[in-house]
Amino acid sequence: MSSARVSRHARIRMVAAVATVCALSAALPAPRAVAADTPSHTETYRPQFHFTPQKNWMNDPNGLVYYKGEYHLFYQYNPNGNSWGDMSWGHAVSKDLVHWDELPLALSHDDEEMVFSGSAVVDWNNTTGFGTKKNPPMVAIYTSAYKDSGKQAQSLAYSTDRGRTWTKYQGNPVIDIGSKDFRDPKVQWYAPTRSWLMTVSLSAEHKVRFYSSKNLKDWDLLSEFGPTGATGGVWECPDLFPLAVDGDRNNVKWVLVVNINPGGIAGGSAAQYFVGDFDGKKFTADDKGTYTPPTGTVMQDFEGTDFGEWTTTGTAFGREPATGAVDGQGAVSGFEGKGLANSFHGGDGATGTLTSPAFTVDSPYLNFKIGGGRHPHEAGTVLNGTPPDGTVLADFEGGTYGDWTATGDAFGTAPATGTLPGQQGVSGFLGNGLVNTFLNGDSTTGTLTSPEFTLDKKHINFLIGGGNHPAGSSGPTVVQLVVDGQVVRSATGKDTEALNWASWDVSDLAGKKAQIKIVDDNTGGWGHLNVDHIVMSDTQAQRVSMETSVNLIVDGKVVRSATGADSETLDWASFDMRPYVGKKARIQVVDMNTDGWGHVLADRFTAAEKPAKSVLQRADWADYGKDYYAAVSWENAPGGRRYMIGWMNNWDYGGAVPTSPWRGAQSVPREMALRTVDGQVRLTSKPVGGLESLRNNRPATASDITVKNTSRSLASRGAKGKALDIEATFSLEDADRFGLKVRTGAGGEETVIGYDTMTQELYVDRTRSGAGDFNSTFPGVQTAPLKAEDGKVKLRILVDWSSVEVFGGDGEAVITDQIFPDPSSTGVEVFAEGGTATLDHLQAWQLRSIWR
Repeated sequence: MSSARVSRHARIRMVAAVATVCALSAALPAPRAVAADTPSHTETYRPQFHFTPQKNWMNDPNGLVYYKGEYHLFYQYNPNGNSWGDMSWGHAVSKDLVHWDELPLALSHDDEEMVFSGSAVVDWNNTTGFGTKKNPPMVAIYTSAYKDSGKQAQSLAYSTDRGRTWTKYQGNPVIDIGSKDFRDPKVQWYAPTRSWLMTVSLSAEHKVRFYSSKNLKDWDLLSEFGPTGATGGVWECPDLFPLAVDGDRNNVKWVLVVNINPGGIAGGSAAQYFVGDFDGKKFTADDKGTYTPPTGTVMQDFEGTDFGEWTTTGTAFGREPATGAVDGQGAVSGFEGKGLANSFHGGDGATGTLTSPAFTVDSPYLNFKIGGGRHPHEAGTVLNGTPPDGTVLADFEGGTYGDWTATGDAFGTAPATGTLPGQQGVSGFLGNGLVNTFLNGDSTTGTLTSPEFTLDKKHINFLIGGGNHPAGSSGPTVVQLVVDGQVVRSATGKDTEALNWASWDVSDLAGKKAQIKIVDDNTGGWGHLNVDHIVMSDTQAQRVSMETSVNLIVDGKVVRSATGADSETLDWASFDMRPYVGKKARIQVVDMNTDGWGHVLADRFTAAEKPAKSVLQRADWADYGKDYYAAVSWENAPGGRRYMIGWMNNWDYGGAVPTSPWRGAQSVPREMALRTVDGQVRLTSKPVGGLESLRNNRPATASDITVKNTSRSLASRGAKGKALDIEATFSLEDADRFGLKVRTGAGGEETVIGYDTMTQELYVDRTRSGAGDFNSTFPGVQTAPLKAEDGKVKLRILVDWSSVEVFGGDGEAVITDQIFPDPSSTGVEVFAEGGTATLDHLQAWQLRSIWR
C-alpha cells in the first residue's frame, strides 16, 4: 500500500491511510461501462505515452500479472473523484506494455472496507479450488482496510474470465494479525517448495514478513526482514524476485524492493531495494560494510562547556550544548563525542536559533550531523511572525461566529479553541479561537460566510491550514473572496495542521463590496480547513518559518538547507560550498516549529574536500527522482523477464499536482537487471523495448558539438517537442557541469538534465520547469551517483507532456520527475558550465501518442 494522501491524524485513526490496498466486494456487481463522454487525452499535462486513467485519482500499481497474452495493470483508484479516497482497484491491460486499454472497475470499495494494494497470480494448478485446471483462476491478494476499526488484513478475490469480473472469497481475511499497519502483499509461486510465497509489509515497524501457503488460504509465517537501510518513513509495497547477475544464470541473487514514504532519497516517496539471498524462508541482504566519513577541519563539535562564539536566540537551545537527550525527550544517538546542539529544551513548543560567526568559505564541502524533525526551510519565509496592522475582519475570539453565517455541520455552533478530537495538534493560530472544520472528523462539510464589507486596503491577510483541495477540485477546502457574486480570489491549505499566512492583493478591487466564504466540501483525507485572524491591511503578510533546519547563509540569504528525518538519531549531511568559495558565510541552526518533532539536533560541522554521505545516500534506490513510488514487478512475464512499474508521483504533493480530470500517472514499464557496477551488484533498469515503436521514422541528430560556458539550441537540428525519446553521449573535458535542457521556452522555462563532474552525479533540475508553486517541496534538484565510463557519459531521456525519466549509463542511475511546463515550451538545448564539454552524438525522436 502506498501512503495515501490523508492527514496524519487520519493515518493514525484509520491505518496510516496511505495505502495501496485492494478492496473487493463479495460477488461484486457487474462492471460498469466506461463513460461515453471520455476525455480527449489532449489536456495540457496529459501524458502521451504513460498510462493514466481517463478521469479520477490513481496511485499505486497493483496486481501485476501476465496471462493469455495480456499484461494486467490494476491500480489504486478512486472511482468517485480526483483526490485520494474510496480506494478500489482500477484495471487496464496491454499486449506490449506500451498501449493500454482501460477496463471497467475491477475491485470496489464497499461499506466495510477499502481495497488497498496487493498482487495477483494465476493459480495454474487450481490450488484454491476457485477455478479448474483447464480454466485456472486469476487470484488477487489484497489488503482489506476495514473502515470501522482501521485494521488491515490480507484477503482474496478471484476471477475466471481473465480478470474482467471478480468474486470476493467468503473466508476473508486469510491473514489477520490485528494490526493497523500490515499491508501490500506481493505473492508468487516458489517452485522449490511447490508453494505460494507472500512478501508483505509491517509498515510502521520497518519490517517485511514472508509467509508460505499451499492454497493461498492458509498461511504460515516464515521470517521477518528489517529494520535496516532507510527507515525514515513507513515501509510499503514490498516485492521480492530473483535476477541473474551480469546475465550469468549460475549466479542468481534476490532483490527485495521496499518502498518508503516519507524519507526517500529525494524527499518524500521512493523505492529502496536490497540485494541478497533467499533460502526459501529467509532473505539475507548482502553486507555493505561500515561507513567512514571524510576527514576535514572541525568548525564546531559542541564539546565545550558553552557555545563559544556561536550565538543563540530564543530558549530552544538552552545555554550550553546538550550531552544527549534533555528532559522529556527520547533517547538521542548518532552524535559525535559528548556534546551536540539540541533544541528540545522546553520541549517541541520552544523555538530559537543558533548561529555561527561569519567565516570565509575555503573548502568544497561542509559536512555535519543532523537529526530531529522533518520540517524543511521554505524560501521566502521570515522568522518574525508578527501579524500586520489593519482592520480585523474576524479573529474568532468571541466564543461565537458573530455575524458570520454557517451552513452544514463542519463548523459547529462556535469557533474551535484548538485541536479537535482525533486530530493531530493544531498550531500557528492567534489567541484562543479559530475556525476548524475537523469537527467530528473529515466527513463533515459546510460553509462559513462573512457579512459584506468594503475593500479599502491593498491586502487581505489570513492564517490558513488544513487540506490542500483547491478551487475547481472535486471536493474543495478553500477560503474564497466573493465580489459581485463571483469568486475572485481563493486559497487552500497545504495538508498540514499548522496555520500560516496567506495574502491576497486586492488593490485592483478598491471600493468594491465583498464577502469571505470558507468552504469545506471534502469528506476524504485532509478534508478540513483551519482559518484564523482575517485582516485587511496595506501590508502583505509574510509566511512564517516553521522549519527545523541547518542553513547556510551567504549575503543574507539561505543558499543551502537540510532538515532532520523525524528521528532522534543524527545522520550525516553535506552542503556543496563550491559556488561560495571566497565568500563570507554563516551557519544557522533553526527551530521555528512548535508541532510534533518541532526540534532539531546538530553536531560536528566539518569543512572537507569531499561530501559525507547519509544513510539515505548509502542505501540503494531503484530511482533517485521525486516521482517513482510503490514500484512492483509483473509475475509470469514471457521469457522470464522482470518488468517493473511505479506510481509517477509523490505523497508530498500528490493530491495537489495541477492535472484534471485525472490525477496520477504510472511510469513507463522498465526491464530490470542486476549488474556489477564498481564492484557492487546494482539493480539497473531500461525502458521497455516496445516503447521504441512510438518513435517517428527520422530522428533529429547532432554530432561533435562543443560548448563552453553556454547553452546552444538544437532546434536547427530538429530536436524539439513535448514528447521525446533522446539518446545522447557526452565526452568529459573541463566543464564542471554539462548536459541537455528540455522543454525550454516560455518565460525562461527549462528542465535541466546534467552531469556534475566533481561529484560524479547525474542530476535533474526542475526549479524552472513550469508550474510548481502548488507545494514548496516540488521545485528542486535531484541527483544520482553515476561514474563516467572511458571519459564518456551516456543518457537516455524520455520526455512527456508532464514528466522526464532519465536513465544514466547502462541504467544504474535513474531519475524520474514530474514537470508542468507551458505547452509552448518545446525546445532542446545543449549546455556546459565552468568549462567545455562535447556532445559526441545525439538522436531525438518525437514520440507518437498511445491514445490516438
